[in-house]
Amino acid sequence: MGLRYFWDSYAVIEFINGNPKFARFIHEPVTITIFNLSEIFWVALNVYDEKTALEIFDRYDKCVVNVNSGILKESIKFRKKVYKDKKISYADAIGYIYALKNNLIFLTGDKEFEDLENVEFVKK
Repeated sequence: MGLRYFWDSYAVIEFINGNPKFARFIHEPVTITIFNLSEIFWVALNVYDEKTALEIFDRYDKCVVNVNSGILKESIKFRKKVYKDKKISYADAIGYIYALKNNLIFLTGDKEFEDLENVEFVKK
C-alpha cells in the first residue's frame, strides 16, 4: 500500500488551490480530523462562493477520523511544550499527534513543522 499520510489543513488547501507540488499526492487517501475540516471550510468560505465552499466541505467530510481523548490530551501537552518556539494551532497539534499515533506521515507545508520528525514537508 505504501506510505499513508495525515493531511494537514495546509496541504489540503494547497491541493485544492492546484499547487503543483502537491499533485504527486493525488492518489493518496486524505485523512483529517474535524478540526482540520473546520479550518478548510473557513478558508473555502473566504476564497470561494458559499456553494463551492459547501462542496469542498462535503468532499472532505468523508475523510474525517475520530480523535479520542488520549490523543486530545497528548496534543495539547505537545502544543504547550513547543508553543514558545512554534506557533502551532490546536488543529495542527491534534493532527500531528494523530499521525504519530496511527503510523501516518504528517503532510504539510507549514514551516512550523519543517524540522519535526514524521513530517513530509512540501515547500510552496
